[in-house]
Amino acid sequence: MLVERSCVFLLLLWLVGTLARDPVGYRRKVSLEYNPGLNISSVNLLHIRAVGNNDTIHYVWSTIGAPTALLVYTRSQNSTLHVNWTKLFSPAPSGAVHVEPTDSVLYSTAVIFSKVFEYNGANTSDLFKVPADQFYPTYNLANFTWESLGDKMNKTTLTATFRGAASGPEGTFGNGSISFQNSGEKLMQYGAGTSEKAPCGKDSSQNMVTAYEENSRDARLPRLLHTANCSKVNFVMSGVAPRGNHSRFALEIVTVEEREGRKQLESIRSIDDEYTPTIFEMAQLVSVPRNHSTTSSFLQWKTTAYSSQHAERADTIHCQYYPLQTTNCTVPRSSIAHAYFGEDLESHHAIAAINISFGSEDGEAYEEKRYLSWSALIGFGEPPKDTFSTLVIAILAVGLGTPVVLLVGGSIAAFVSRKKRYSEYEPIN
Repeated sequence: MLVERSCVFLLLLWLVGTLARDPVGYRRKVSLEYNPGLNISSVNLLHIRAVGNNDTIHYVWSTIGAPTALLVYTRSQNSTLHVNWTKLFSPAPSGAVHVEPTDSVLYSTAVIFSKVFEYNGANTSDLFKVPADQFYPTYNLANFTWESLGDKMNKTTLTATFRGAASGPEGTFGNGSISFQNSGEKLMQYGAGTSEKAPCGKDSSQNMVTAYEENSRDARLPRLLHTANCSKVNFVMSGVAPRGNHSRFALEIVTVEEREGRKQLESIRSIDDEYTPTIFEMAQLVSVPRNHSTTSSFLQWKTTAYSSQHAERADTIHCQYYPLQTTNCTVPRSSIAHAYFGEDLESHHAIAAINISFGSEDGEAYEEKRYLSWSALIGFGEPPKDTFSTLVIAILAVGLGTPVVLLVGGSIAAFVSRKKRYSEYEPIN
């Protein structure tokens, strides 16, 4: 009976691990469109259209103002994005970006990458414990100057690269820049930088965004598990000249949630570290649906960053996130979020902000390698959930199965020994 129960348990463990893996059957047809309806390339607006069986997810990535990712989910396969460029460039851009038919739109949200903080992290890496006089002037990403996407977009490979440079009172990145990368099934870069296989610019800071056609797992660290309902963003700084010997950096992210909705910060812990060694925590910002609606979105990331473009375990950088801020939050005035949600969006939508810092006082300083890469998923519906990998299941099976084998073997040996002992016993007359 014990052997049977143990075998059943191991079989169930294997089945759970197998069935819980992300299915590869569901796919979306992904296409890219650059500056729809506009013939000039002095601004950058990238539209990713991901069509499913009976719905469509629209991702709109733009560096017009603060770099922004707009997600719009519709219940139609034929919904389309419309941009009124004249209105978008006017002082009142409200309504310049919309999706038709309007009654097909079930959900929309926006993620804005607003600021990069630089501070002296010699004594502490905790952003909240750093004295005010240890901060350098903030890099406001809305003030960056962005190069034309131009020939840096490939519709066949679903890749594109945008490059931005710091300007204004914040200071300068030297030859550095900020970027974003976007793609369908393959990785696509949006922001500063180059293609995935090519080395980054000598002095650059990048953000990479990626959309997917199917469910899978990235081949590169942190090996995020993704579905066809999400897009990936990589925040990358490469070659940027720090303004101190112990400079640390932090990224501010602002989110816009629909009216009566709100964001919730969650921490998911796991014992499985096969895909991202030593990293046991997944953090995520999830939307709490309004009126018990089933429509929601998420921003999900592993609590790690890397100090090399071709990241390995030795390149791991401590990544720390801070409590979600839901009061006194504002959206940068220059952002396509205003063009979609309206000018007075702070009064009619839930605004939240979160800071994510990179590096610790015990780890190497950014100055040593001048490279930083952090990845996150932006998507619709439930966030992907990591389960036990094949390796961990095998280890558990061996760990749990060995005692059973020893117990059974010991019982058999004891039984044989006992039977033999009694059979050789002769009573004394």
